[in-house]
Amino acid sequence: MKLLKYLFTSSIIIYSISFTAQTKTIEDVSFNTSMDINSVNTVLNGGGLREKYGFMDLYVGALYLEKTSSDDNAIVMSDANMGIRIVIVSGLVTRDRFIEALEDGFKNTTAGKSSPNDVVKFKEFLSDPFVEGDEIILNYHRGESVHLYKNGKERGTFDGLAFKQALFGIWLGGNPADDDLKEGMLGL
Repeated sequence: MKLLKYLFTSSIIIYSISFTAQTKTIEDVSFNTSMDINSVNTVLNGGGLREKYGFMDLYVGALYLEKTSSDDNAIVMSDANMGIRIVIVSGLVTRDRFIEALEDGFKNTTAGKSSPNDVVKFKEFLSDPFVEGDEIILNYHRGESVHLYKNGKERGTFDGLAFKQALFGIWLGGNPADDDLKEGMLGL
């Protein structure tokens, strides 16, 4: 009986350790340490908080790569499976403000290419209101396209490596949306 109790307790401890090792908390938001993108296992590279004016928390973002890297240019330019997961942490982030921030990001990005039609597609794909806790995932499938998800549901795709470079350049390029978030995503 003692052996059975010991085995049961040991298995619970092992399960608990393995479960907690599969997530990482970044700014009070849980992120899986790996994510399947295009049937490829990617790993959490890093993440951080997107702030505005140095005090207004907007969202927590994390970067997933096939293998960890802190080389921002190599990541942006790479034709490899990767993703960005964004979790909205403020009611101040509305759909319209998110789209405006993307427009500004595309204007400021230092890599790739986007078009005004891409912003129109974002508006179409993200037509419903944003609320605190919403999750946006941008997964790039190598050689193909960026897949946009909101709250676990695929909303649409954007074709081409050049678009992926422009999009990921918003957070990781030479003129990022938030320097601290960029450093966090690069694991620095």
